[in-house]
Amino acid sequence: MSAQFASGAQPLPTPAIFADCTDGGALGRSAELVPVDLAMRRGLALAEPVEETEALALEQCLGRVLAQDLTAPCPQPLFDNSAMDGYAIRLADLAGDGPWRLPVGGKLAAGDSATEVTAETACALRILTGAPVPCSFDAVVMQERVVLDGEAVIVKTKPRRGENIRRCGEDVAAGQKILKDGDLLGARPIALAAATGHAFLQVRRKVRVAFFSTGSELREPGEVLQDGQIYNSNRYLLRCLLSAPFIDLQDMGNVVDDPARLAAQLSAAAASCDVVISTGGVSVGDADHMPRLVGEAGGALSIVKVAMKPGKPVTVGKLGATIYVGLPGNPVAAFVTYLLIARPIIERCAGLSSPRMAAFSAVAGFTRRRHPWRREYLPVAQRGVDSAGQPLLDLLGHGSSAALLPLAQASGLGIVEPGGAAIEPGMAMTYIPLATLNA
Repeated sequence: MSAQFASGAQPLPTPAIFADCTDGGALGRSAELVPVDLAMRRGLALAEPVEETEALALEQCLGRVLAQDLTAPCPQPLFDNSAMDGYAIRLADLAGDGPWRLPVGGKLAAGDSATEVTAETACALRILTGAPVPCSFDAVVMQERVVLDGEAVIVKTKPRRGENIRRCGEDVAAGQKILKDGDLLGARPIALAAATGHAFLQVRRKVRVAFFSTGSELREPGEVLQDGQIYNSNRYLLRCLLSAPFIDLQDMGNVVDDPARLAAQLSAAAASCDVVISTGGVSVGDADHMPRLVGEAGGALSIVKVAMKPGKPVTVGKLGATIYVGLPGNPVAAFVTYLLIARPIIERCAGLSSPRMAAFSAVAGFTRRRHPWRREYLPVAQRGVDSAGQPLLDLLGHGSSAALLPLAQASGLGIVEPGGAAIEPGMAMTYIPLATLNA
């Protein structure tokens, strides 16, 4: 479902959750719950942009991260040119009161050279959009505002100087910075680079990310399920979420709840990747081995439990130079913790200069009790806007961390802060549209 916004929908200021933070340190399994904002800062504090770069042709740069400031070697436009189909004139030729009759002394189209045109005084030039405007001509009169009279045109109203002329360098000056280190290269930045003559761009190498699921109960779609078994949705969830062009993804499948096999998988992934993500096995049950295995492998955990719903048992730490993110096994919890914690870490490793998550002010269209001490992230659907133009949100489902249908139908996540009073219709809340995240 696509998000809709009216003029009243206001993006909220960039949250402190994306600020630099040096607050780290190891946490044990008995650690108290970490507030969401602090957990996000601690995760980001572990991440450093990859240093290696490569030069790519423009057609290979979509979705990659620029590794240097980019300046324009030439102005844009390159020369004065016509913004309209019409007639170039000299204002000095429009003496006295109009209308004025000017013979047409030549024609210029896009791609022609203005120096090849020799136009007599007191004449007009037929000129097409994008054609160069000779330096002695002051304005372009659009063709709808002249009257043809044989081999001449009649101009009824004197144009202002520079009218319908795009001046050399008015968009970009030669030497001006046009893109910066850390920019994500989409269609518009690439078009700008092309317009200023850049054929190749220096980009950061892809972030190497490995992921695997844990759980003896998991089977692949299409397999026959035995009693107690379920299909592995998290594998396909993460394959989609990690499909960004700046990510080199390694799908390591599923591992049963066997400590030796999990340890081997964790070690293999950490040996070759910048970030390792697992799903499941991070809570406090008998089969939740991952936090202990990270420690046994010489790693240190910065986050073990977070005051959020869903996603409390999300785990983050370092294993050598590799960042480890353990997501919960329930799919909605895996989705939310990936977006809030894992994704910003990966984007910082990729060298992105700013986060891509936008939060907006919105209005609740439902009633729900607040959790007393955890921030909740709820699947919601926008059903238009209120009288002030703010998104009006309906709650989907009942907030179960295992319910995928409401998540699939959601236009975004509604954020409910912990507290005593219930959320009631018309109350302000925060909204993260999923369409802005390609999620």
